[in-house]
Amino acid sequence: MHDRRAPAALLLGACFGLSFAAAAYADETCNSPYISNLIKGQEDYVQVWTLGVEGLGDGSDKLVTIDVNPHSKTYGKVIHSVSVGGRGEAHHMGFTDDRKYLWAGGLDDSKIYVFDVGTNPAKPRLIRTITNLPEKTGYVGPHTFYALPGRLLIGNLSNDRDYGGVTGLAVYNNKGGFVAKYDIPIAAIGAVQGDGYGYDIAINPAKNVMLTSSFTGRKNYMREMGAVVQDPEAMKHFGNTMVLWNLKTMQPIQVFSVPGAPLEIRWALAPGQNWAVTAAALTSKIWLIREDAAGHWQAKEVATIGDPAKIPLPVDISITADAKGLWVNTFMDGTTHYFDLSDPEHPKETYHLHTGTQVNMISESWDGKRIYITSSLLSKWDKTGADNEQFLRAFSWDGHALTPTFAVDFTKEKLGRPHHMKFAAKAAQQVAMLSKGVSER
Repeated sequence: MHDRRAPAALLLGACFGLSFAAAAYADETCNSPYISNLIKGQEDYVQVWTLGVEGLGDGSDKLVTIDVNPHSKTYGKVIHSVSVGGRGEAHHMGFTDDRKYLWAGGLDDSKIYVFDVGTNPAKPRLIRTITNLPEKTGYVGPHTFYALPGRLLIGNLSNDRDYGGVTGLAVYNNKGGFVAKYDIPIAAIGAVQGDGYGYDIAINPAKNVMLTSSFTGRKNYMREMGAVVQDPEAMKHFGNTMVLWNLKTMQPIQVFSVPGAPLEIRWALAPGQNWAVTAAALTSKIWLIREDAAGHWQAKEVATIGDPAKIPLPVDISITADAKGLWVNTFMDGTTHYFDLSDPEHPKETYHLHTGTQVNMISESWDGKRIYITSSLLSKWDKTGADNEQFLRAFSWDGHALTPTFAVDFTKEKLGRPHHMKFAAKAAQQVAMLSKGVSER
C-alpha cells in the first residue's frame, strides 16, 4: 500500500474516543454506526440522489426531496430538488457523523457533492463540490460514503490508470480535505488471493473490524449491460472477494472468497450478534460472515435468492433493526424478497412481491413499518422501452405483506433515474443516538 500518511492515530483516534457501546447501533438499520442521530419515529422526508437524463427536465443529476409524512399536506409529493449542473452518474451518498451534510458521488466523473441537509432538511443546499479524488488517490468512481467521527471513508470502484476494478479507500475530513488513502489488497492474505476490487464498507466497532466488498471497474459499469454480459473477457472482471480489516490500523487481515460480486454489507450489531451478511449479485446467494468460537472469521454461503438460473440479479439489501429480517431487491425480475434471519446460518424466504419492472434500492424505517424502493441501477444497465420504469414507491409493512402507500413517477416529473435514498426529519423528530439504549432495538 502507498501514501499511508495517516494510519491509526490520524484516521481513527477520534473514532475510538466513542465507546464501543455507544457506537455499535445502526442508523435506520443500515448506515454507519457513528451517525449521531437516529430517526426512530416518523421520517418527514426522503432525499433521493437522482441520475439526470438527457432531454428530461434540466438533464442534470440532482438531489430530490419527497415529503413522506402522512400528516403533511404534501405527502407523497416532490417538494424540492437541487441540480448539480451536469451528469456524472449519480449513485450513492452518505451522511457525515453529525447528520448535517450529505456527500453524494458520481461514478462517471468522480465528483463529490456536499449538500447541507441539516439547516433545512426540506430544502437541501449544494455547498461544496470536491473534484480532487483521482488526483489525490488515483481512484475513480466514489461509491460508498461511510461516516467516521469528523471524517468520511469513501469506497471506490475503479482507478484512473486502466478503469479496471483494482481500487481502494479514501478518507476526507468533514470539511472536504483529503486525509489518506488505502489500497484494497491484491496480494494473498492467508489462503485467498486478493483481487483489489471495491464496493461497500461496513464497520463493527465492538470487534475492531471493517468489511469491504467488491464489484467491477468503470470500463464495465459505464458500458451497456448487454455488451458486458456477452463479452467473456468483461465477465472475468467482477469482484470475487471480501476483505476483513483491522479498524484501528486500517490493515487488511483476511481475504474471503465470495464469488459473484458481493455487494451491500449489513452488520448485525446488537450484543451477542456480531455477524454480517451480503448478497452476491451474479450467483444470487446470501453469504454470512461470522466469527467462530475460536475467534476466526469465516464466510459461507447460507441461502439462495430466487432462481439463479434466471439471473434475478440481487442488488440492494436492508437488514431490520433487530437483525431478524432481511429485505432483498432483485433487479431483473422486479421482485422484493423478505428473509427471516432469526437463524442467520439458515435464512428462509418468507415473502416476496413483484414491485416493479426493475427495482434496485430499498430502505426501511427504524420500526420496520415503512419500506421505500427506487428503480434505477445504472444509466447503461437500466432496462429500455416500457420496462424502463423510473420511480420511488412507498409501502407499509405489517409483518405479513407490503401495501402500497404512494408512488412518484420520476419520468413524468421530469427528474431522471432515482437511485439512493436517505431519510430526513424535522429537528424535533430526531433522537440522539447516544441517549438511547439497545432496548429500543
